[in-house]
Amino acid sequence: MSKETVILTGDRPTGRLHIGHYVGSLKRRVELQEAGDFKKMFVFIADAQALTDNIDNPEKVRQNVIEVALDYLAVGLDPSKITIFIQSQIPELCELSFYFMDLVTVSRLQRNPTVKTEIGMRGFESSIPVGFFTYPISQAADIAAFRATTVPAGEDQKPMLEQATEIVRRFNYIYGDTLVEPSILLPQNQVCCRLPGTDGKAKMSKSLGNCIYLAETAQEVKKKVMSMYTDPLHVHVEDPGHLEGNAVFTYLDAFCQPQHFEAFWPDYANLDEVKEHYQRGGLGDMKVKKFLNNILQAELEPIRQRRAEFEKDIPAVYEMLRKGCEEAREVAAKTLDDVRRAMKINYFDDAELIAEQSKRFAR
Repeated sequence: MSKETVILTGDRPTGRLHIGHYVGSLKRRVELQEAGDFKKMFVFIADAQALTDNIDNPEKVRQNVIEVALDYLAVGLDPSKITIFIQSQIPELCELSFYFMDLVTVSRLQRNPTVKTEIGMRGFESSIPVGFFTYPISQAADIAAFRATTVPAGEDQKPMLEQATEIVRRFNYIYGDTLVEPSILLPQNQVCCRLPGTDGKAKMSKSLGNCIYLAETAQEVKKKVMSMYTDPLHVHVEDPGHLEGNAVFTYLDAFCQPQHFEAFWPDYANLDEVKEHYQRGGLGDMKVKKFLNNILQAELEPIRQRRAEFEKDIPAVYEMLRKGCEEAREVAAKTLDDVRRAMKINYFDDAELIAEQSKRFAR
């Protein structure tokens, strides 16, 4: 990172954020924010993108904008250090998306593995909304409009970043160096790239109901942890246990720190000792789940407390978002000025063009 780095990242407001978001991106964003080794950092709520597959339910998106904003503030994102904004309030993003559409073929979009996966998950198949199909283009516009150099994202987003880079390169090839090529910043802890659901399924998903949300109460979190998927073959305490596919141990890999043993389970020195005991048999699932619950409660309680404070003044949260949108739009507008100039569609700002045309039509 350097003082020339511009960071951009965001989330779709289709529900409250969960601990998969937290270990996968939110925690890293706060670390980047506190390090301060950047020129500018933008975090946005992608409501326009969320509408591409929720167009018949705008209220869902509308209600979740504030939920995501509260989660941002609760985990420690600070609007005095970074810019938090709402995607739909920056019309320049729609304009840039429209120009970018001319730089991408339908077949190229169809080859994007992330798009194919998302289409399959939503069951769109032949009835794909055009807006959803072209969201890699929209995402490229989001990145390019803010001249982002760095995009923190999970491994599954690499195809999207590759496509964004292709679009920026093609634009610069045709119109001259105008936009900045982005690069992806992957999570440092590979376990955090994709935390599984509490049911053991590969992805933690709001639609599957297998999430632990940041805003949930201690009781709700405990209930979900104690019912988590472990090893179906580990029927009795003395049975050897298996770690592969065991969601509890995957969560421990993501959240467990050395200090947690002294605080919650002094019988063991580290996680390797717990794993070895579980694998040879003699360690019950409930003890491991209790340890995980203690860890998650310690991590989430400060987040819950901060969220409760911000919930006391919702108008102030909306005002924070409004100011963030103003800051973001100012930056995007400057980029679009450069884009229009490069594309030669800045008709009224080009005095030389007007003078040339005046001479051409002089009688």
